[in-house]
Amino acid sequence: VQLQASGGGLVQAGGSQRLSCAASRRTASNNGMGWFRQAPGKEREFVASISWNSASTIYADAVQGRFTISRDNGRNTVYLQMNSLKPEDTAIYYCAVARSSYSGRRSTDYNYWGQGTQVTVSS
Repeated sequence: VQLQASGGGLVQAGGSQRLSCAASRRTASNNGMGWFRQAPGKEREFVASISWNSASTIYADAVQGRFTISRDNGRNTVYLQMNSLKPEDTAIYYCAVARSSYSGRRSTDYNYWGQGTQVTVSS
């Protein structure tokens, strides 16, 4: 499975941005998917995840209430809507496909990763 993330860029604090991640194979529609991010000098951290049927979503405390993860299995695509962005949200954002139908917070729950898209939030 290949993943292509897009939608990153420069945005002002308080603004919104939507990331997209398209999977190359329909197989991904049977698996959970997630978003992680990595800021300069920091370890990669979990952002959000969604089950194969969108019935279950999980968010990191830092983004709860501001970010929304969703998916369109017909398009093999997962989205991350980011609102009320803060400078501390600046990072490279990675999408990933989980090993099972449901997905969690650990990077080891995922076995396919996209190349990442840069999000920069200016103050």
